[in-house]
Amino acid sequence: MTHDDTTRGAAGTLARLEGATNAHDVNAVVACFAADYRNETPAHPERGFTGREQVRRNWEQIFAAIPNITAKVLRSAVNGDEVWSEWEHRGTRHDGSAHLMRGVIIFGLGNELLTWARFYLEPVQEGGGNVDAAVRRQVGVPGPPPPAPLTEKR
Repeated sequence: MTHDDTTRGAAGTLARLEGATNAHDVNAVVACFAADYRNETPAHPERGFTGREQVRRNWEQIFAAIPNITAKVLRSAVNGDEVWSEWEHRGTRHDGSAHLMRGVIIFGLGNELLTWARFYLEPVQEGGGNVDAAVRRQVGVPGPPPPAPLTEKR
């Protein structure tokens, strides 16, 4: 296989997955994955799984819960049989709340099917404070002390 074949195959596979997702076609989504597909979620190791039947169960739930979900590949790069892709998923849940996820999925590709992934797609957190607050939370450092209460002089 030449570099151009790999690039076309990877781009075509991502485009098929994106299109199937946007068409809400669970069978077409599942058809993008190898039967023995392996999904690793390094930030949440317990969420890892093997097999495209779990892909089917996941997407059946997603399509049912977010009926207008759209997916967009924002960027991608191919390195041999690896495809690095940045995704955005957005839509509205049945309760009217917004669904927005962004992140990276690194896929392994074989025979124009997705054979494995390292999955880093996460819900977007709005209103969580600036970078200083986020770092303090992450490393367990308390924030600045609250101001001292005002006392009246008598």
